[in-house]
Parts: sequence; C-alpha cells; structure tokens
Amino acid sequence: MPFGLCNALGTFQRCMMEIFHDMIEQTMVVFMDDFLVFGNSFSTCLTNLEKMLKRCEDTKLALNWGKSHFMVKEGIVLGHKISKKGIEVDKAKIKVISKLSHPTTVKGIRSFLGHAGFYRRFIKDFSKISRPMTHLLEKNSPFIFSNECIQAFRTLKEKLTEALILIAPNWDQPFELMCDASDYAVGAVLGQRVEKHFRPIHYASKTMNQAETNYTTTEKEMLAV
Repeated sequence: MPFGLCNALGTFQRCMMEIFHDMIEQTMVVFMDDFLVFGNSFSTCLTNLEKMLKRCEDTKLALNWGKSHFMVKEGIVLGHKISKKGIEVDKAKIKVISKLSHPTTVKGIRSFLGHAGFYRRFIKDFSKISRPMTHLLEKNSPFIFSNECIQAFRTLKEKLTEALILIAPNWDQPFELMCDASDYAVGAVLGQRVEKHFRPIHYASKTMNQAETNYTTTEKEMLAV
C-alpha cells in the first residue's frame, strides 16, 4: 500500500480485518500494522501466536523483527501500558506533559488539551476541570489566562500523574454506571466489581450547551447516561 493516498489507511485496516477476521477480539487485536496477540496462559498465548504467524506466512505478510516483542507480561500499546493489572497511562508521555508550562495562546491551549485529552478516560470530571481553559476557545472570548485557568492546568497535570489503573471489561460480569451532574458539565464512570471492590473501566464527561444547562437535575443525570 503506497503512502500518501487519502484512502490508504482505511484500505490497509480493512485488509488486516479480512486476513485475521476469525481471530480478531478472540485471540488478537489489530490496529493498522500493530498486532497484539493475547491469552489467559502462556501455553494458550503461544498457540495463538503460532496461529497468527502461520496466517502471516500464508498471506505473505512481512513482520519487522526489531519491533516485535514475544511473550511479554506488559507492554506499551497505542500509548497505553497494558499488563495483567489493567490499563495504565504511558509514563513517558505523562512525564513530557508534566513539564509543560501553562499555555499563552489559543493554539497552546488546544495543543495541551489535545495531549491531556488523549488520556481523559483516566480522569474523573475531565470536562469540568478543563472548563476554564475550554471557555477561552469560544468565539469572541478574550484571552485571559486567569488564576482559575492556571489551577485547572495544574490539576489536569496532577490527575494525569496520579491516574488510576483501569481494568478491561469482563463481559461475563455485570457492569455499574455512576453518573453526576453540575451546573455546566455531566460526568459518568463505568466499572465493575472485582472481589467486591469497584474498579473503573472508563471515565467520561462533557460540558453542556446553553439549552442543556436549563435542564433539571434529573434530566442532567439522564443526559450523562
């Protein structure tokens, strides 16, 4: 697949989905040219790996040996650390974000929120916390990076540094969804019980538009759902 074509990425992904259609989400995950083979035990993982490699051989797919890692207990996948403990942020990326000084332009705010927002699933009330900064992105809003904005900036960096470990969903167990609403934002957390303790799977939040801010408390929490 040549580089530069507007449909190259989508076409490549569809090809990979077609080649590994019977393995995806059963024994492996495919995202473009990144393959992740998994198993509940060493022997199962080895069997799944052998099956994947045989499919690559049959379809003449070439793998980059230097970028391949076999039978590891943890690794970085698409910017996240995956291990038996769950899903974590990539500490190397967080270290870069933690050293950033506060933005001085609208472009700087967009850049920071873009980087921090990549891990928003780890942060409770991300939209509520970032509201002072997102307000500066609104049309005709004067750019004044106030103390409130500085506090929001620092809080987001702290939340990323202290981000919880999320668990992967267990489809055989019940889910729990908890919602909350403030005057201008709604939030929710999806999780499951592990040994009677609630463990988060995903945090979600969004700011409300002008019409939504007029909703009753019950309507706001239903909006979160």
